[in-house]
Amino acid sequence: MKKLNFKVTVAVLFLVFGTGTMEAQVSLEEMYEGLEFDMPRVIETSFPDYSRSITEFGAQAGGIFKNTEAFKKAISEVNSKGGGRVVIPRGIWLTGPIELKSNINLHLEDGALLLFSRDFDDYSLVQTSFEGLNTFRNVSPINANGVENIAITGTGTIDGNGDAWRPVKKSKMTANQWKTLLKSGGVVSDDGKMWFPSEVSKLGYDLSTDQNVPDLKGIEEHQKVKDYLRPVMVSIVNSNRILLDGPTFQNSPAWNIHPLMSEDIIIRNINVRNPWYSQNGDGLDLESCKNVLVYNNTFDVGDDAICFKSGKNKDGRDRGIPTENVVVKNNIVYHGHGGVVVGSEMSGGVKNVHISNCTFMGTDVGLRFKSTRGRGGVVENIYISDIDMINIPTEAIRFNLFYGGKAPVLDEGEAGMEEVRDETPGPVTEETPSFRNIYMDNIRVVDSHKAAFFMGLPEMNVKNIRLANSVLEAKSGITAIDADGLEFVNVKVISGNDAALTLYNTKNVKVEDFSFVENGKTPVRVLGKLTENVQFKKKDFSAAAQQIEQDSAVSKKAVSLK
Repeated sequence: MKKLNFKVTVAVLFLVFGTGTMEAQVSLEEMYEGLEFDMPRVIETSFPDYSRSITEFGAQAGGIFKNTEAFKKAISEVNSKGGGRVVIPRGIWLTGPIELKSNINLHLEDGALLLFSRDFDDYSLVQTSFEGLNTFRNVSPINANGVENIAITGTGTIDGNGDAWRPVKKSKMTANQWKTLLKSGGVVSDDGKMWFPSEVSKLGYDLSTDQNVPDLKGIEEHQKVKDYLRPVMVSIVNSNRILLDGPTFQNSPAWNIHPLMSEDIIIRNINVRNPWYSQNGDGLDLESCKNVLVYNNTFDVGDDAICFKSGKNKDGRDRGIPTENVVVKNNIVYHGHGGVVVGSEMSGGVKNVHISNCTFMGTDVGLRFKSTRGRGGVVENIYISDIDMINIPTEAIRFNLFYGGKAPVLDEGEAGMEEVRDETPGPVTEETPSFRNIYMDNIRVVDSHKAAFFMGLPEMNVKNIRLANSVLEAKSGITAIDADGLEFVNVKVISGNDAALTLYNTKNVKVEDFSFVENGKTPVRVLGKLTENVQFKKKDFSAAAQQIEQDSAVSKKAVSLK
């Protein structure tokens, strides 16, 4: 496809993103409007009119004096009085980990920078869950467990000093950046492709075969690789009535914000930032949480931005707590491996999710669904509408049930997902993941690589997925593999290099009011001996010489035109 000229590009951007004037932010009341499922109102936080500053407990600004004890005393004092605000004034406040107690509002005033210590000895090992597995990690810089009615508010910044913890891939840095990093200390992997902050950190990596969780047992064994066990920055576990409102959360050692097995959560008006090269630099990971509102936020991170999880493999299935009743509205995502993501740790299930009025700009993938054999779990009743995307370098919409842990944009020399797909059906057991009943409406994609990709398992297709009232402009069109019950209604594909729609071993497809901008290619390809019951109604392929191409394996009766 030829590049859009300047006038056309400007016109498209105005249509997608408006004239540059920000629309009014979504209000709390509007969060409950138009929901497709019954959801109780989130129980909000409420605090007494009582406030103490950390300076009253000996805290010193400047970023040199460690204020761990001052924070502990301030939080204990306010908690003992029945709750209220713990105020962090303007300035740089260095500290070790902060444990929140019930009825505490940690409030950062304008210009406050809460900076966490680079000294690993400040962080003890605790039993927790990371990447969906039961394990041990260093305690999180901000942590809460078994509390209720807590908040982090204000306009200040929270910095996790994540660069002290994170390994870095050489492929994600320029030559000068890599040279500077090596001069800072640390060690390099045996193949020279990854930097670690210490020998202990490298040892942990060498002992891990399951992503970032070492194959070790007991706290004593984990202690030997303590430097490798990076914490999430904000960990809130088994807690109720949670509010994050206003601050910037940045530079996390691993994931940025991680509510786990918690309920009644409101996350709004925050900025979540991580370097684009940050390993596991997720923005928000909602894991086994219930009754959640996420709105008016901005994400610019190194991994997935807004994520839904519920545990991994047997650990997640044994926990058996889905993430459910979640509303996500009016968020912006810049860099990230996915704008809104479900999985891959979804073994406890994800259901009843509404996502609308979000914008993704330059995000690796826009809407991302991922899992693999061994997970189990059911993802269902997901409703997505009014999403704008531009400059997506891979797929604007992506379903991949052969996820192998790789980033969407592969490093040089890495194999793509096609090389790990297994076409042989496996047994259907409790370890088989299922994605079904997912509805997308009014999706607008501009200047991206691929419009959409749907890939289920041969033994468990992705089922009942509907895309309606959408315009997708990308270099290549829509591909569906091992899908059952796809429906495309009033969808326009502007595809420069490929067919608008390719179906492989996919059945029960309904295509109505489907249009395709002529590019000299056959608009639709129908492939695979398992493809059947593909129905077209009110299509617009009139300019194409050959409208539908079927390979010899496909039954002649598999496709019907009306």
